[in-house]
Amino acid sequence: MNRPIIIGVAGGSGSGKTTLADMIISRLSDRKVSLIEEDAYYKSFPNLTLEERKRLNYDHPDAFDHDLLCEHLEKLLRSEPIEKPVYSFITYDRTGETVRVEPAPVIIVEGILVLADFRLRSLLDIKLFVDTDSDVRFIRRLMRDVKERGRTLESVVQQYLEVVRPMHLQFVEPTKRYADLIIPEGGLNQVAVDLIVSRIKG
Repeated sequence: MNRPIIIGVAGGSGSGKTTLADMIISRLSDRKVSLIEEDAYYKSFPNLTLEERKRLNYDHPDAFDHDLLCEHLEKLLRSEPIEKPVYSFITYDRTGETVRVEPAPVIIVEGILVLADFRLRSLLDIKLFVDTDSDVRFIRRLMRDVKERGRTLESVVQQYLEVVRPMHLQFVEPTKRYADLIIPEGGLNQVAVDLIVSRIKG
């Protein structure tokens, strides 16, 4: 197999990164695509209690095991399968289970800070940043966390004001300068999706 194309999709929480990745995958139905979520690589803190884990800052670069993520991408580049961790947003920890990811011609890495780490950026062939207004991102995050992750309205608002927003401004937003393409509204931007797919099919 020729060297895979690795696409990095970054952007704030609720910006539409997953929608963009899904749109790219659906448009590449004629070829295999592997999706790697940065969220799966949150570090594990099994010695902490649930309440202690809840208070950790999960929007800081140090919350992610980018060493393991880079190692896994390098394996996929060598046509070796990986065992991607499974992370639970209910227990704030890895479950101990893994998902086998096979090598593929196209690999998409999606997460808020995939452009923040130099080693990770060096592995990416196409670097994308999804740029969405902060009010839209907050509403999307609120709906997701309440419906899918069992959070309360109060806890989501508190976390956003105390952690998510300041970390976005400090760490996520500045990574736009590393992007090859800044995409307003993510997967809803059909022109951008067309450009990306055309570049991949090249």
